[in-house]
Amino acid sequence: MISNIVKTDLVQKEGETVRCTDVTCPVCGMSCDDVEIELTPTSVTTKNACLMGDAKFQELRSPHRLVYPTVNGERVSWEDALNAAADILVKAKRPFFFIGSETANEAMAVGIELAEYCGGLVDGNATICHGPTVMAVQDAGQVGCTLGETRNRSDLAIYWGCNPADSHPRHMSRHSMYMRGFFVEQGYQGRKMIVVDPRRSPTAAQADLHVQLKPGKDYELLDAVMVALRGLELNPDTEKVTGVSEETIKKMAQMIKECKFGVIWVGLGIASTRGKHHNASLAMRLTQLSNDYTKFVILANRGHCNVAGFNQVLSWTCGFPFAVDYSRGVPRYQPGEYSCVDALKRGEVDALLCMCADLGGHLPKKAVEHMMDI
Repeated sequence: MISNIVKTDLVQKEGETVRCTDVTCPVCGMSCDDVEIELTPTSVTTKNACLMGDAKFQELRSPHRLVYPTVNGERVSWEDALNAAADILVKAKRPFFFIGSETANEAMAVGIELAEYCGGLVDGNATICHGPTVMAVQDAGQVGCTLGETRNRSDLAIYWGCNPADSHPRHMSRHSMYMRGFFVEQGYQGRKMIVVDPRRSPTAAQADLHVQLKPGKDYELLDAVMVALRGLELNPDTEKVTGVSEETIKKMAQMIKECKFGVIWVGLGIASTRGKHHNASLAMRLTQLSNDYTKFVILANRGHCNVAGFNQVLSWTCGFPFAVDYSRGVPRYQPGEYSCVDALKRGEVDALLCMCADLGGHLPKKAVEHMMDI
């Protein structure tokens, strides 16, 4: 995805300005592919990118960008660097391969093959992000679709545990709310939005219905909405437990029934609160139940540009989405044991290959301390 930009950058002649179109943005999980870039020897100008995307592309001309390999802080040739890396991995008894998200599927496939060849652990960004959501897909099954379908068909967007106004700046303008669709020609006027969030986020401020639940009560609220969808009576303690009135829950259920094509966009507010993957699993069962009344799908607002790509590539390679151990010659899957933070924190790993990720800036202190030790 980034290779076109990097390649152009390397062959750019001195003093020349290069323009690139249809570039994929390497920031959030939307992976916008309509970005235009103008490269000069000293600057980068972007078009169609959000503020986060523009900041990422500015790194192409950043003074701290890595442009040559080093070993122990000393500049070396590519041959020496590759030999040093190979020597570390060959001598390792428990190598760990972290395949980050800011690269293409083909590169991820090679990294996974390398982990299998060396008999090491392999993991990706989902382990510290939407891993619980991925586990929920395995547990309940996902009713999904493409972003093009949400753009052209959806007339109801439910943002549950996410705030795309801040985290995915172009999400509502491209895929859910503010654009005209083939079957929703009125654009914003033909769509409705529900936001489920304990706080009044910038996204909630734009919603037709803000469902302000108590923190950590997603599972209970999901269950209550399913009860309301079935036309059954809610438990008298529902409002006391969830913080949401019976009237609001029934209104939400009615909006689901009345729409023609609804989408639940789940964020880390579901996956990283009490209940973890059980929350996301119930959200997927709510989606399945909603299909008894109308057309409904559920999609995750992923954080990194190609984090879903790693889950897909590893799944079609060995059948598991993340946290895989190849030490016995066959893939074994166990989140909490073979996942990144856990293996590093327990000091099991004696070598680490980190590709396209900044683990030092994202992992807990104990895991980073072991990274420093090795």
